[in-house]
Amino acid sequence: MPDAPPARSKFAPALAVIAIVAISAAYAALSYYWLNPTDRFAPPREVTIEKGESFRQIARALDDAGVVRSALALRFYGQMSHTARLIKPGDYAFKGGERIPDVMRHLVNGDFIVVTITIPEGLTVHQIAERVEESGLGCQNEFEDDARDGPIVQALGLRPLGAEGYLFPATYRFSPHATSAEVLEAMLARFYTVLTPTVEERMFAMGLDARRLVTMASIVEKEAKAPSERPLIAGVFYNRLKLNMPLQSDPTAEYALDGAKESAAAAVHSASAFNTYDFTGLPPGPIANPGLKSIDAALNPTQTEYLYFVARESGGAHVFSKSFEEHKRIIATERNQAGGGGKNPAGK
Repeated sequence: MPDAPPARSKFAPALAVIAIVAISAAYAALSYYWLNPTDRFAPPREVTIEKGESFRQIARALDDAGVVRSALALRFYGQMSHTARLIKPGDYAFKGGERIPDVMRHLVNGDFIVVTITIPEGLTVHQIAERVEESGLGCQNEFEDDARDGPIVQALGLRPLGAEGYLFPATYRFSPHATSAEVLEAMLARFYTVLTPTVEERMFAMGLDARRLVTMASIVEKEAKAPSERPLIAGVFYNRLKLNMPLQSDPTAEYALDGAKESAAAAVHSASAFNTYDFTGLPPGPIANPGLKSIDAALNPTQTEYLYFVARESGGAHVFSKSFEEHKRIIATERNQAGGGGKNPAGK
C-alpha cells in the first residue's frame, strides 16, 4: 500500500498570507521613507561625515539630524543601490525637503560645505592672515604665528623668517572646520608642486636656492605694473646684482614683518634688514608671496643692458634706461608731463 502524502498544515495558507502582508507592509514602509521627502527646515542642518565612519553611524547621524526619516530605510537603500561604500567624508548642509535617494546622491557626489578663499599674487603673510580670518577659517594671529614659527614651518626648515614667499597665490576650498594649520599646509603644499625637477634644474643653473628664487620673485611681483614687464624687471635686478649695485627697490623698504604701513618716501630712509637702499644683494627673504608668472620671470629673466626703471606718472608700465644720466632725464620728463608737481616716480 503506497505511503499517504504528508498532511498539510491547516495553518500554512494563513502563514503565507501573513508573510505576504508583512512583506508588502515592509515594502510600503520602505517606499514611504525612500520616496517621501522630509519637511524643509531653516537654517540648514549640518552633518559631518568623518573618514572611516561606518554606514550605520552615518545613517544614525542623518536620522538624528532629521535629514532622513529612517536610518534603517537609508541603510537598506544604500545596500540595495550599492552606494553605501561610495560616500565621501566632509561637512554637509541639508535644507530638508529631500528623499533618501537625493540625500545619498549628495553624499556620493561629495556636495559638502566648503569655504572658498582666493589669495591674489603679492600679498604678505600678514595680509593673507587677515583674509583667512575674514573667511571664517581661523584667527588671524594664530595663522600668522603658525606661518612664522609653527610646526610645519619648522619641519620645512623655513625658520627664522617663516613661510613668507612660500604661500602660493591661488583659490582654495576648505572645510569650514579646517584649522589654521591645515590652511597653511595647503598653501605650502601648492607652492612645492611648483618646484618641479625642471624648475630645480633651472635654479641650479642660475645658482639659486628656493629662498633666493622666491625673494627675487617677490620683488618682481611687487614692482611690476604690467604682467609683460616682469622678465625685464628681473633682468634689471640681476644686472644690478652682478655689478654689486644696490637694488634700491621701494617695496623692500616698505616691507615690515608685522605688516606695519609706511609711505614709500619715508620707508626708503628707514633702517631695515629688507631695505635694499642700504645694502647690496638680495634682502634676507621674500617681501611677499609671488605668483607663478613672477617665479617664472625670476627663473627666466630677459637678457638686457638696462640698469634702471621708473614708474610713469600716468601709470602703466615702467620706462627703462641703461645709464643713470638717461634715467634722470626720463624722471625729469615724467615730472614735466605731470605738471611738475605730483609724486616723484620711483626710480631704480
